[in-house]
Amino acid sequence: MYHIEPPCNQHHAPDTNFFIECVIVCHKFSDFLRYTLPNNKQFFDRIVIVTSPEDKVTQKLCEFYHVECVATENLRTAEGQFCKGAGINAGLERLSKRGWVLHMDADIWLPPQFRGLLAWAHLDPQMIYGIDRFSVPNVKAWQAFLNVPKLQHECGSYIHLHTSGFPVATRVMQQPFGGYVPIGFFQLWNPGTSGVHAYPQGHTNAGREDTLFANYWPRNRRSFIPEIIGYHLESGPAVMGINWGGRKTPEFILE
Repeated sequence: MYHIEPPCNQHHAPDTNFFIECVIVCHKFSDFLRYTLPNNKQFFDRIVIVTSPEDKVTQKLCEFYHVECVATENLRTAEGQFCKGAGINAGLERLSKRGWVLHMDADIWLPPQFRGLLAWAHLDPQMIYGIDRFSVPNVKAWQAFLNVPKLQHECGSYIHLHTSGFPVATRVMQQPFGGYVPIGFFQLWNPGTSGVHAYPQGHTNAGREDTLFANYWPRNRRSFIPEIIGYHLESGPAVMGINWGGRKTPEFILE
């Protein structure tokens, strides 16, 4: 393939001051986190994992990979209902918020060029951003992919959507005419400029608070980063929303 030379102008340079922190809620998702955390931690200036006091495996993973872990009772009600927004806020309270903040799910694996592509993108701090994700159907498919990975980015010019062997998952928009919504698996924003420092909480279903959060921004400030596609690790076929009230799917393990 031919390499496309970038235009030579003063704007084509990375943002050398790019600073990014990340918060991830991982309650009974340690089987995914053991794959995603060692890869993803390299991309962030600070990363905080939020879990429940009884999830000792997640806590040990964080200790091993030397990342901050917050064990909080706020993740559940007295009846045991899942309160993800409250957990996200427990993590956000630990961040400096002096640059960009990413809220991301524990089962998302970010591509190798993630950090560099963000720095080159010169993102608008008034916006909230989402990305696309490949749906990885099971752990065997993921291991096979890692053994011989298919290029997502090639020659500094091409972004491949159809060579991984995994389908690109569905995007979300609101009706009527509400437009694109970056949902909770990946939400990137700048608290200092946007003034948004906390996540909505009070719901007991993880499928609601993320859309409420995205709607803090009007449609013309909800955007999308086409250069980056994450990998959503799945442990087998499941209906949409099966884990929104807490973990229901099988473990992501090789048998």
